[in-house]
Amino acid sequence: MRIRKPEIGLAIVFAALLTAFPAQAYIGPGAGLSAIGTAVAVIGAFLLLIVGFVWYPVKRFLKNRKAADPSIDDKQLDQQS
Repeated sequence: MRIRKPEIGLAIVFAALLTAFPAQAYIGPGAGLSAIGTAVAVIGAFLLLIVGFVWYPVKRFLKNRKAADPSIDDKQLDQQS
């Protein structure tokens, strides 16, 4: 079996990615808190995005259902939810 050059290059890149070197870096408290705050904000925004995609179509469905059936009043609609 003949080994081609791209396979050797891929093996070298893979071996380089598996080796761990010490970073010799320090993250101060200000930068650390900023990174944590950013991560919390991104996660919160993602959760609100999901809630928005789920809640607003449900809200529209309930509004259309109420408009289509005039016998359903607000009190009955609140009891069903």
